[in-house]
Amino acid sequence: MKCLRVLLLLLLTLVSSGVLAENSNLLIQLQPGGGFRIWHADGPSLLSDDEVMLLDSLAEPQGSAPVPTALGPARARRTELGVIIELAEVKTDKALLVDRDACGHLKTWHAEGGVPLTEEQATDLVLAALPGGGPRLVLDAERHAKSYLTAIGIMVAIWKPRPARK
Repeated sequence: MKCLRVLLLLLLTLVSSGVLAENSNLLIQLQPGGGFRIWHADGPSLLSDDEVMLLDSLAEPQGSAPVPTALGPARARRTELGVIIELAEVKTDKALLVDRDACGHLKTWHAEGGVPLTEEQATDLVLAALPGGGPRLVLDAERHAKSYLTAIGIMVAIWKPRPARK
């Protein structure tokens, strides 16, 4: 049992330090009046699928009544760009965007995550986005990206390229 705890602690340390995180996804949404809102595929606020489905079903344009969740009371607001779950009592990652794939599976995007992106990089990714995927862009020495135009925004796949063969 102690060995399992040590192994889990080591794995958690590796994940939080970014050693295992070589690929990531973002969703960029254009905001009224200009600017971007960047959603992260992974973040610290985790709700169960049951909680997300309940909040999604209760969402209203002005916001639902508060619903108790594992992270404290949450409200769901239906917008033109999707359902946003607002988490009032968490310190970081205070909003989640609910997305559904073609099969109806739930995907939650996080307001905060571990993928830094500059305004210039976000602009380049938005301008390069195509429905089937735009050209590969080099973000920096360690990350490449490709952006896809979707119904709710620009989906961005970011990866660390393999070293060139010698």
